[in-house]
Amino acid sequence: MHESQGEYGLWLLAAINAAFFIFFAWSFYKPLTRWDWRGFGMFSAFVVALFAEMYGFPLTLYLLSGWLSATYPQVDWLSHDAGHLLEMWFGWRANPHFGPFHLASFVLMGGGFWLLASAWPILYQAQREGRVAREGIYARIRHPQYVAFALVLTGFLLQWPTLITIIFYPVLLWAYARLARREERDSLARFGDDYARYMREVPAFLPRRRRAHDSHEGEL
Repeated sequence: MHESQGEYGLWLLAAINAAFFIFFAWSFYKPLTRWDWRGFGMFSAFVVALFAEMYGFPLTLYLLSGWLSATYPQVDWLSHDAGHLLEMWFGWRANPHFGPFHLASFVLMGGGFWLLASAWPILYQAQREGRVAREGIYARIRHPQYVAFALVLTGFLLQWPTLITIIFYPVLLWAYARLARREERDSLARFGDDYARYMREVPAFLPRRRRAHDSHEGEL
């Protein structure tokens, strides 16, 4: 029991990890507008809440410890590995760091950060030139930055679900959708018909499946 409790209370480690991921996201995203900063701020709050439980105080495990201990008596629910709840629940208890949910989380987070890195230079160049960003990933979806944040948050949630982040997650997705709509109203006011045409041609969050004849037309 003492050994398990010693795996938490590491507030400095929690702060270092939260700061690292927040700075890492900022280095790819570099928010400029007030909408950018709001979206980034909500992402940062999610990350802080996550690492506070991962290394500081395991609130979720304490609140659910009675039910978890009764249902899975073979698991030490105050150990650090037990925080990988999905791996524990679905039986991958040998080493949760190599479990399917943990590996899937790295794929989602890596994809999210790649999307941020791909979108930023395109948006930055378009903003400098005073035009609508339409190249690269912006030719497939209108709001890659919010899709990227959603992928990273989903990855974190798969790796280390907590009650706070589970509640916070749908609120963040809803907030990101609202921020995207506000950005679109600003862009319509600024670019007019050009952005309206862009909205008709390119979906907001999920890319359309490319048809075979479209790719053939691009080759002609």
